[in-house]
Amino acid sequence: MSSATATDSSPVNKRMPLPLWKKGDLAAFFALFTNNLTNLLTVIALLTVVVGLPTEFVFGRIVPAFGLGVFMASVAYVIFANRMARRLGRTDITALPSGPAAPAIFTITFLVLLPVFTTTNDPALAMGIALVWGFIENVILFVGAFLGDALRRAVPRTVLLACLAGLGLLLLAMNPMLQSFGTPVVSFVVLTLIFINWFGKSPIFKKLPTGLILLVVGTALGWAFGLMSPDAIREALAGAGFTPPQVHVNEIWEYFGVALPYIASAVPLALANFVFDIENIEAAHTEGDPYPTRPVILADSGAGFIGNIFGSPFPVTVYVGHSAYKAMGAGVGYTLLNGFAMLVVGLFSLGSLLLSIIPLAAIAPILIFIGVVTANQVVRETPRIEVPVIFIAMFPWIANWGLALAGNAMKAAGTNAGEVGFAALDAAGTNYTGLYALGNGAPLTSLIWGCIAIFAIRNRTIAAAVSALVGGGLAFFGIIHEGAPVVGGERPTAFLIAYGMVALLFLLKWVPDKRDPDVYVYSDEDSSETEIPLAAVATASNTSDPKVDGTARFGGVTDNRRDVESDR
Repeated sequence: MSSATATDSSPVNKRMPLPLWKKGDLAAFFALFTNNLTNLLTVIALLTVVVGLPTEFVFGRIVPAFGLGVFMASVAYVIFANRMARRLGRTDITALPSGPAAPAIFTITFLVLLPVFTTTNDPALAMGIALVWGFIENVILFVGAFLGDALRRAVPRTVLLACLAGLGLLLLAMNPMLQSFGTPVVSFVVLTLIFINWFGKSPIFKKLPTGLILLVVGTALGWAFGLMSPDAIREALAGAGFTPPQVHVNEIWEYFGVALPYIASAVPLALANFVFDIENIEAAHTEGDPYPTRPVILADSGAGFIGNIFGSPFPVTVYVGHSAYKAMGAGVGYTLLNGFAMLVVGLFSLGSLLLSIIPLAAIAPILIFIGVVTANQVVRETPRIEVPVIFIAMFPWIANWGLALAGNAMKAAGTNAGEVGFAALDAAGTNYTGLYALGNGAPLTSLIWGCIAIFAIRNRTIAAAVSALVGGGLAFFGIIHEGAPVVGGERPTAFLIAYGMVALLFLLKWVPDKRDPDVYVYSDEDSSETEIPLAAVATASNTSDPKVDGTARFGGVTDNRRDVESDR
């Protein structure tokens, strides 16, 4: 595993870019491309089967623009990596991974496209409103780019990494793990090869790239056990064809007024995507790749705008897994090739062809690896006193996964939670009321409760009270704990009161603490649970001592987050 102090000993020519390809780029490419491709196929299935949009809208407009947006973000990430390599004089930089924001796929589909098309049977209207929705989200992300560094400084690293760990395990790795146990004749061998070659220290078949081994073995087993069919290849070839992206910018303005009732749902998702970006940038920092926040988020926003202009409503984001790709030995080639491959797949509609050859069961274990490495990062970086925060931040993600699972089960039975009733579901032992509240808005709920927990542990009562008040405000407007934005109501008001009482509790503690010079806050040192006087925190300024200001250290190098601003 790379660290902040592990740098390539070879000198860097300030005028030469990083090498376009390294040995580890192959495995990293297959892992990232598979994830992107799976999301693209999910989009195609949702829009054609669930929503019922005409195929010419899906393959002629959305899919090419979808690939174009990912490609533009990938190019930007390679530029950022080269810029940082020249500034730091290093050749071991790993570019950020790019891809579509997965939660947005479902939100735009079920909150915008499906209800509009079902009501009007007008695909142009549904697509126009969706494009406006995506445009507004990218505007929010653009504005957020100028606040990103402030948020990274305000939110402790443990919280950011813990939130990302929840996303990695539950959103990225959990379903592939279930799929692996559904097709054990393929996935078990591939998963074991990952244990040996990527987690272990004595790899098998050392001279061959592990990613290639995994795909070859998994594909061979899939075909050998009859999981794949030549008919699927023929069908995929029949559906392939060149469909270049076309400009649809006029539709954004044409449907802007009609789209206003749907824009409210863009706000919480934009905030969630903003947090995802921040968390993944922070994760790269812990691996010694200090990407500046603002340019990265601006690049995501710009790539999203380009996708909007050419017909895709789905935003682009920094993908989870940078630490895993760095562990594979990747550089910049994997993300550049992923962007190019997604562009080609979009232009020629080749996604189904690839998955008709390579079984998902061969790919699923690679996604498990990325999720596990992402979660392991927070364990490795977290001071011992803050370890409980990891698990607190996990609960919203667990609930989010369980909520989706319950919803899918009820949908398969031809019903939903509204028809069955929350009381009936609670009586059956599902605790659905709590599942619904905790699971909705999981990215922000995880962040809020991680902050409340960590500031309580550190005895930073004012920061904890502010975190609780922010949670109350988000809950009152339905940004968290509700399935859609609202203003007040029985449940949101109850949450507002509850968060308010939490804030009041911290304020009640702050008053006597302020008067008592013997009150302590905990250090961030992992090796010991040293306590220091609260007065020391109040008087400390302009210090990087983790005992005082909570900045983390790794590999003996202080993480000064402000230093990267010169890389803009």
